[in-house]
Amino acid sequence: MTQPIEVDLPHQLGVAGARQRIEGGFGKLAGYIPGGHVSEHRWEGDTLHFTVEGMGQRIAVELAVAERNVHATFVLPGFLGMFAEQIRAKLQKDGPKLLE
Repeated sequence: MTQPIEVDLPHQLGVAGARQRIEGGFGKLAGYIPGGHVSEHRWEGDTLHFTVEGMGQRIAVELAVAERNVHATFVLPGFLGMFAEQIRAKLQKDGPKLLE
């Protein structure tokens, strides 16, 4: 198991606004993995937990929504761990688009 990738995504939407934007677009994150799709998701309070499956791998994702920030945690399986820095860079670049 690799270390989780953690990225903070600042926003000015408040909790309710950020949740609404995330609900409408979190499935786009599955596109980071070829053939990826969201296989399950659930909200626990203001935290969205979901699983992305692709390339025979499962990635656990948690998006914790706060007033001015979304803290994203991605737990990559060993195979995808070698791409952790590339995935982190893409998330930091494209992640804020999820909140637009």
